Amino acid sequence: MDIYLVRHGEAAASWGQATDPGLSELGHSQAQDTAKELVAMVDPAVQLISSPLLRAQETALPLSEALGLPAAIIDTAYAEIPSPVAMEQRQEWLREFMKQQWEGQAETLQNWRSQMLEKLLGLQQQSVIFTHFLVMNTVVGALQGRIETLCFWPDNASVVKLRHTGDVLE
Repeated sequence: MDIYLVRHGEAAASWGQATDPGLSELGHSQAQDTAKELVAMVDPAVQLISSPLLRAQETALPLSEALGLPAAIIDTAYAEIPSPVAMEQRQEWLREFMKQQWEGQAETLQNWRSQMLEKLLGLQQQSVIFTHFLVMNTVVGALQGRIETLCFWPDNASVVKLRHTGDVLE
């Protein structure tokens, strides 16, 4: 069974400027383009799941409309990485976090990572999950056995395809 992780389109504000911005005009266009590509790749009864953040939900909307499906199911397991600092310090914290390794990270971050991976393994049908940069990095890094918190740089509205074999993710 295939699982698609989709990074949200370009946000109207940066991570350090707003807690939950929607998409920019470019982000809406990116979401439309990604939906057009995904329509040809997924089963018409695919399960759509979204982070609770507005930019992810808005990225999911064109695909749900194209397939005639209800809005994406909201799941906090695929939300942005929890930041332990105030908004005005988030970008600096994020820059430092992305230079680190998973070993030694705070329990809240380890739990965020574990919960996300468990949710993915628990999926029972083809799914498209609208999510975030570090969610995609965390999943891909874990599947590749990487210790770094940052292992690639997915573009806005980009797609990562995973294969769920029943016991493992590839």
